[in-house]
Amino acid sequence: MTARARLDARTDGVDFRVALEDGAGHRWAADEPASLGGGDSAPTPDHLLLSALGACTAITLRMYAARKQWPLEGVDVELLLDPDGKPAAGTDITRHITLRGPLDADQRARLLQIANTCPVHRLLTGEVRIASTLHD
Repeated sequence: MTARARLDARTDGVDFRVALEDGAGHRWAADEPASLGGGDSAPTPDHLLLSALGACTAITLRMYAARKQWPLEGVDVELLLDPDGKPAAGTDITRHITLRGPLDADQRARLLQIANTCPVHRLLTGEVRIASTLHD
């Protein structure tokens, strides 16, 4: 099976810390805050999920603006998970995007539309199926 992305997650014996590695050899970690019994040594899984959306949004906007040769100098993305607390049903993510550079109103409006097409946005808003198996 050929996957678009691969990630290995392994507990490393330190509280709830998890060592993460992708197929290209990049390594990072996840943990829980001390208030939940973790070591607070790395971002939480919620923060890692938001970081994927934030990075994908910024990269997608930079790529689109570069292809159009628009004067986008930078992108800032702030993400809030369930900004008003736990919703009655589902999960809410609020994304605040700041576009830096001398863009006109039409360019800014188009970039907002493009933000909603980044691959991680589409993954989070589309149908997701997770198949879990146990390995020896």
